[in-house]
Amino acid sequence: MDRNQIIGIVVMLALMTVYFTYFTPEVPPVVEETTEAPLTTASAGSTTSVPQVLDPVEGQDSLATVMQKERYGLFSGFANGIQEDIVLENKDVKIELSNLGASVKKVELKGYKTYDKQKLILLDEKSSKIDMVLMSNYKAVNVSELYYSATQTMENDTTVLSFVMAFDETRYLEQRYSLPKSGFQLKYEVNFVGLDGIVDNQDVQFSWINDMKRVEETLKDSRQKTTIYYKLNGESVDNIGSGNDNETETLTAPVKWFTFKQKFFAAGLVADHQMSSAAFTTYADESDTTVVKHGAANVVLPVGDLKTGKGKFTFYFGPNDYKITKKVTEGFEENVDLGWKLFRFVNKWLIIPVFNFLEQYISNYGVIIILLVFIIRLILAPLTYKSHMSMAKMKVLKPEMDVIKEKNGGDQQKTQQDTMALYQKAGVNPLSGCIPMLLQFPFLLAMFNFFPNSIELRQESFLWAHDLSTYDSVLDLPFTIPFYGDHVSLFTLLMTVSTLAVTWTNSQMNTQMQGPMKSMQYMMPIMFLFILNGYSAGLTFYYFVSNMVSFGQTALFRKLVDEDKIKTVMEENRKKNANKKKSKFQQKLDEAMKASEGARKDKKKKK
Repeated sequence: MDRNQIIGIVVMLALMTVYFTYFTPEVPPVVEETTEAPLTTASAGSTTSVPQVLDPVEGQDSLATVMQKERYGLFSGFANGIQEDIVLENKDVKIELSNLGASVKKVELKGYKTYDKQKLILLDEKSSKIDMVLMSNYKAVNVSELYYSATQTMENDTTVLSFVMAFDETRYLEQRYSLPKSGFQLKYEVNFVGLDGIVDNQDVQFSWINDMKRVEETLKDSRQKTTIYYKLNGESVDNIGSGNDNETETLTAPVKWFTFKQKFFAAGLVADHQMSSAAFTTYADESDTTVVKHGAANVVLPVGDLKTGKGKFTFYFGPNDYKITKKVTEGFEENVDLGWKLFRFVNKWLIIPVFNFLEQYISNYGVIIILLVFIIRLILAPLTYKSHMSMAKMKVLKPEMDVIKEKNGGDQQKTQQDTMALYQKAGVNPLSGCIPMLLQFPFLLAMFNFFPNSIELRQESFLWAHDLSTYDSVLDLPFTIPFYGDHVSLFTLLMTVSTLAVTWTNSQMNTQMQGPMKSMQYMMPIMFLFILNGYSAGLTFYYFVSNMVSFGQTALFRKLVDEDKIKTVMEENRKKNANKKKSKFQQKLDEAMKASEGARKDKKKKK
């Protein structure tokens, strides 16, 4: 209702009040006994009309009726009613709906609690509002403001709730909800039956405003992980961005589904067929600590689908749990952030299956993380061993490499040529130690995304960490250290110290890394101390345990690797390769080095 309508109503009510107060004819007193005939008698065929006094309440009702007809047109007959709330419930969710608007009012996720141990109310009528606007006789009618009749039935193990606005038995608008005995999916149908002469052939506007409620303790982290995800028909999953400023996206292509996605939970709508187009918006009000982000979704529903029985959808109100979301629809599991597409396969095909297998038998998630470390390190053991062997060979060659360096003085080009020749004669590939390390990199990145987004770790405690999905704090600081934070994470400290120790141990064997590069390797753990202080305790605990296992592997490999045997093998290789012709690649490499050296000398002479 706009401002002009409100002013008009107020003026009309004021005039009616004045009229009925000062100008209404007085009702004559009732005479108990009289023998006189009435003053006026209406006879047959008389045209005399008896004036009727309009009761003030009836007048106001008539005005309201006129306004309702103006606002709702042919649907004005459904503008009045008594609001009733109806609950659909299974073992996982409790959903409250209303006959006013036939829409979802409140959703409770039963198996979860908020950070302060309260019931997890994903949305309620204060935070969420769903509207559906259709066109009737060229008039926009919001049918979410009208009253429906409700009927609840059981179909096998599914509870069905049907909201109907019926003009007659053959012409009605139905919104139908179906909830199975378990799960987080609420089936939703919109049917326009026999409404061709009532509803225009213009698409229906479906809008959903959702102020996403705070359910996690770390508000800053939650806001960074909260946005709107969506999938276009035939396209990959995308999102509108996770910044705190106004993020908007307007889509003209058909949309398959969208979600208001928070860190661990989502509320969304999936179309069996499609939504014609969509516009999404999110923004964060940093002064409001009760709302993570404000979100709005405006989608277009093809009216033809609603008139032909194709208006079928599914609401999802539930956790961002990979094994649950992947059963909803294509791509819906991407509401769980598993990292870059290049490395996502590690989480998808290895980490998650192993993790889910372990949690079937072990309830302590700290123990699960420890076992996961051993399993991953066992898988990577051949690569780790190969890398260790490469460093051992370099250690054996170090005395000869030092002689070459001393002989050539500051001539780096000549030193590099002689060193490459030494590698070739000894049968050593200098890259053999790097490649295994690079192959381990996807596993490190996979863990970096898995633990912070794993709902299984949410509110699970281990040792001093009360929640493995967020940081562990052993000391809350009364101030904030730039780039570090206002707390001290003990798991992050342990991870940093152990990483420095592992780095030092490996550097004793790695003779290739010299000068600034050798110093730089100690800077990385220090940088991660600042970066990971606010990350998941599960992640930093995993890295710490992994470092401890590395110490054990290094000690074991040192016992298994016989340096004398390596020397013997190298001597045999020298004899074999003494008169061996250089490969074409080696020849081209030598030629390139000589050309580079010649160019350098010529440049030096010109100076």
